[in-house]
Amino acid sequence: MAGWLALIGPHQRSALRPQPRSTVAAATRRPRAFRETQRVSHFVVLDPGNLSLIQDLGRSAFAAQGVARAGAADLGSHALAQRLCGNSPHAAGVEVLLGGLRLRAERSCTIAVTGAPADVRINGEPHGQNHALDVVAGDELSLSRATSGMRVYVAFRGGIETPTVFGSRSRDTLGGIGPEPLTVGDTLTIDNLAAEPAWFDVVAVRPPTDEIVITLAPGPHDDALDADGWNTLLHTVWQLDARSDRIGFRLAGSALPAPSSDLASFPVLAGCVQLPGNGLPVVLGPDCGVTGGYPVLGIVDQAALSALAQARPGAHIRMRRSH
Repeated sequence: MAGWLALIGPHQRSALRPQPRSTVAAATRRPRAFRETQRVSHFVVLDPGNLSLIQDLGRSAFAAQGVARAGAADLGSHALAQRLCGNSPHAAGVEVLLGGLRLRAERSCTIAVTGAPADVRINGEPHGQNHALDVVAGDELSLSRATSGMRVYVAFRGGIETPTVFGSRSRDTLGGIGPEPLTVGDTLTIDNLAAEPAWFDVVAVRPPTDEIVITLAPGPHDDALDADGWNTLLHTVWQLDARSDRIGFRLAGSALPAPSSDLASFPVLAGCVQLPGNGLPVVLGPDCGVTGGYPVLGIVDQAALSALAQARPGAHIRMRRSH
């Protein structure tokens, strides 16, 4: 349990409330008795929303082959949705940019919606996020536009079944690896029995914030800035640039001194804070390339990446050093 809770991060989880099965079943719209009766479920995409991607925890062992990690941008919300359905965090779900997804269930299934706050409806009836929800054949799930945050996560008991590429079902938007973004008419296949009993049914979660503090662990090129440059970096209230995406979170603010341009290419990974030639830092996201030529001032942890993945353009970002 500790392993996947670590993925959620302190900015995500405020309380876990294990619930007796009978209590939770009475509070939800469907009995849970059908959970184990059907091997495979299908969901048809009626509207993919802005951008809906199949994601899991990503690829962690193929950087030497030039393959990025990819995976859910907000790993905490992804892992939470999976556990609400009784899945391993390695199971695949859907990452929805700003909401708008609509699905129709072809057979019974248990689902969960987490991440950015959005209006969750089944057949037009409102239902909350961050708890397990049972649907039956013919039910339509719809997500409104997110009221805050950026990415909504939908999990299905058993996980989405698609072919794995380099050990993952995740879409890499830079490398073009993995399942294509969802389109109208696509069918999601769910293996209902590839799951364990859920350990809890309801979770209280703090909403995303537009005031984020991220901690930088030392990077290989922290000497690329002098004392004045570091003072500017750490005392500027940066803003998240609207051009940010899964490849990198761009920061706008007071430009730092231009770095040297004679660095040889070297390995990078999600969480590296690069300083490109325009002097404006970029925090590399899950779909970043595996090599880079800009100085890496520091590295942020997964909790910071999850927070950035839910930050909207204009959000205030502050940095601090870990030493």
